[in-house]
Amino acid sequence: MNVLLWLILFVLCWPLAILFVVLYPLVWLLLLPFRLVGVAFAGVFELLKAVIFLPARLLGARPR
Repeated sequence: MNVLLWLILFVLCWPLAILFVVLYPLVWLLLLPFRLVGVAFAGVFELLKAVIFLPARLLGARPR
């Protein structure tokens, strides 16, 4: 789908399409640290959730 949209942009305005091809990897590299921070925060929150719910899981898994 992205390739088709790029081809349409290339037909309508080729300088803008070429600029997009050049700038897209640079923007991706600039946003990469923010994605890594997001993954790290998600991991920390999952760990906190697991620690908080551990007693309830242990009590719920007890055989009767």
